[in-house]
Amino acid sequence: MLGLDTCLAEVMSIPGALDAMLIDHTSGMAVAFSTASGVDADRSAEALTEALRATSDGLSRSSPGDYVRVDEMLITTDKGHHLLRLLDTAFEGPLALYVRLDMERSNLALARHRLQAISDQLLT
Repeated sequence: MLGLDTCLAEVMSIPGALDAMLIDHTSGMAVAFSTASGVDADRSAEALTEALRATSDGLSRSSPGDYVRVDEMLITTDKGHHLLRLLDTAFEGPLALYVRLDMERSNLALARHRLQAISDQLLT
């Protein structure tokens, strides 16, 4: 099992990674973060949690009667990619692993693969 610091170091080693966070998506608080850009982790975690809640709510409403569980969320902007990977943990409650990637220096497929592998290591 990875420790939080090792987990974030692994995420930041993904080519093009700019910021990484582990978010408690029940409270919207940043559990741990690593940033090279000076982002306010607490405000960012809160906003990402709200985006996740809105997405989950929208998907539930568009699929009435079905249970909708978001595993991963990808948002692409003009400046980069934002990946959120949801983790079901027995010890901390629902967490999300987040990485912001530089558009020019990142490989989205590789980043998704690495984020999944890192989240699997964090949970084992």
